[in-house]
Amino acid sequence: MGAAENKKLMQEMFEELGKGNGDAFLGNMADDVQFTIIGSTKYSGTFNGKKELVEKLLGPLSAQLEGGITITPENFIADGDIVAMQAKGKSTTKEGKSYDNTYCQVFTFQDGKVQRVTEYLDTELVTEAFGK
Repeated sequence: MGAAENKKLMQEMFEELGKGNGDAFLGNMADDVQFTIIGSTKYSGTFNGKKELVEKLLGPLSAQLEGGITITPENFIADGDIVAMQAKGKSTTKEGKSYDNTYCQVFTFQDGKVQRVTEYLDTELVTEAFGK
């Protein structure tokens, strides 16, 4: 797949995610995806494979949010196998704290699937909302 196809797939993934279809997000990731969140927050690190991603990041994060998180993409930039996305997130913790973060996620594709993700975000906000 080329840059245009990868960009279109990313747009479709986040459009479906916005409708509550989480399978569209995970379903387009390779089984051995490597997902990295920068910084030193309680959610920072590299998660290897879908299973670890769900068990150690997505599940625990969702458990702390009231009604999940809404990610609104603002820009997609594609070059070859890489698609970068700028987005805004909006959510509230179960303790009632606002968690509205800004993201830049860099996705690397291989064989039509997301192989690697690096997420850049406001790490201070993560710590403020979720603790250390």
